[in-house]
Amino acid sequence: MAWVDILGYVAATLTTLSFLPQVIKVWQTRSTKDLSLTTLIALNVGIFLWLIYGLVLGAMPVIVANGVTLILTLTMLFFKRKYG
Repeated sequence: MAWVDILGYVAATLTTLSFLPQVIKVWQTRSTKDLSLTTLIALNVGIFLWLIYGLVLGAMPVIVANGVTLILTLTMLFFKRKYG
């Protein structure tokens, strides 16, 4: 594995895991009042497009990171619609 792939996986891990505390907090508190619906929608569309970009290029760090991040941000969007 090339050093640039390792760099990509480290960056992907850090940025993806940064959403986990927010998902856990919303799940525990059932409160989404401080989350912007517009921001969540834009974020999900952007992450989806990054995922497509990664698939087209065959860039595994981009694919993995955005696949997992999309699941986490879609979960936040689901909670926003359910509890907001």
